[in-house]
Amino acid sequence: MGQATSNTEVLVIGAGPGGYVAAIRAAQLGYEVTLVDKKGELGGMCLHHGCIPSKSLIHAVNLYYQLKHADAIGVSGNLELNFTKTQEWKQSVIDTLHNGIQGLCKKHHIRVISALARFQTPTRVILEGEDLEFNALEFRHCIIATGSTPKSIPGVDFGGRILSSREVLELQNVPKTFCVIGGGYIGVELGSMLAKAGSQVTIVEAGESILAVIDKEFSAVAQKRLQEQDITLLLSTPVESVRQEEDAVYVKTGGVEQRYDYCLIAVGHRPVTETLQLDLAGVEVDERGFIKVDEQCKTAAKHIYAVGDVTGGVMLAHKASAQGKVAAEAIAGKPTAFEPQAIPAVIFTDPEIASVGLRESEAKQQYGDKLKVGTFPFAALGKALAITEAEGFVKVLTDDQGVILGVHGVGPGVTDYISEAALAIEMGATAEDLALTIHPHPTLSESLAEASEALLGHAIHLYQPGK
Repeated sequence: MGQATSNTEVLVIGAGPGGYVAAIRAAQLGYEVTLVDKKGELGGMCLHHGCIPSKSLIHAVNLYYQLKHADAIGVSGNLELNFTKTQEWKQSVIDTLHNGIQGLCKKHHIRVISALARFQTPTRVILEGEDLEFNALEFRHCIIATGSTPKSIPGVDFGGRILSSREVLELQNVPKTFCVIGGGYIGVELGSMLAKAGSQVTIVEAGESILAVIDKEFSAVAQKRLQEQDITLLLSTPVESVRQEEDAVYVKTGGVEQRYDYCLIAVGHRPVTETLQLDLAGVEVDERGFIKVDEQCKTAAKHIYAVGDVTGGVMLAHKASAQGKVAAEAIAGKPTAFEPQAIPAVIFTDPEIASVGLRESEAKQQYGDKLKVGTFPFAALGKALAITEAEGFVKVLTDDQGVILGVHGVGPGVTDYISEAALAIEMGATAEDLALTIHPHPTLSESLAEASEALLGHAIHLYQPGK
């Protein structure tokens, strides 16, 4: 069959949080935009198989778990978790958000195509899909936002009872026994969710602690809570083999093979670039397959941009969206660049963990004795006690001039107000600025001001000798 060709000013490949945001921003700037996604899933993995479904399930199961353990505050009764119904509700959340993005694309006159795109030349892609009006597309500018996909361990393929995170989120029933290979945030979040729902969960981690990307004093709080949920933690434990039969998965560690109903492998992600034929477009990748970009998200082919997970670094939806806006504005010739002072990261463990800026271990290396640290525990915060979530703390780091270098917290609600700390870092604010900002009472965000006051040496709700 010959090639039926169409044209577009801006082609966006991939409809995840980087791609659809880039498409909308380009359309706002007056460009004719075509958005191509392999499955036509507006919102991408984040919306359909990651961030949104996982947080929906975590919320539902947390509510069930909290009510089951609420005798101390006078709440009791027989509760049942209908996980199939929970899954139906989760899907309604996804559908609502997907329809919202679909409506925005329509209002911005963005042409959306469900197809696999492969570069044929630096200005042309071939499309593979069903019921296409054309199978080739010429473009002036292109933004690659194909994201990433879960990777497995050597010699083990996903399928059957060996699951990636996306299949775990589709389970219709809570397994009796469940193994998680990998103690990163995905494994810990999903393992905890299933444990609260009633599964006997084992987490196997080759490293000496879970959540290795954060300082141990924060992960230790989450680790303690996992143990309270009767989760078995096998740390410093390499996996020797994984095999499955029709009704079970067998995971071997320390020479002993253990049976589980299902096994989640959560050991990271790899970029989705293998089908793009990037060499035909003049786009360069690094040794791990991530696309090389500059501060405006331009690739080696200057009319082609790349955003999100496919560019490496921290793989976060909000980073992808920020890059998507930069790429669209760079196409329009605006003075823009992706140069954030810090990118906040959040982990929906129990309790939650949030972080922005330098970790204390990093700050010590860079600033030595000039580093100042202020810490405030939730055990001394009224709102935390009122909602029975008094475990954890917030920490503020500054240089000797008081300029905020990093803010980190483990405890209730920290994922929601870490943005205040991110804004403070972007603006070059000081601990005094945070301390002088009047925070409403009683709220969890007061912990930021309290930690700042502790750093300055005049905490009110912690004893410190007067200055």
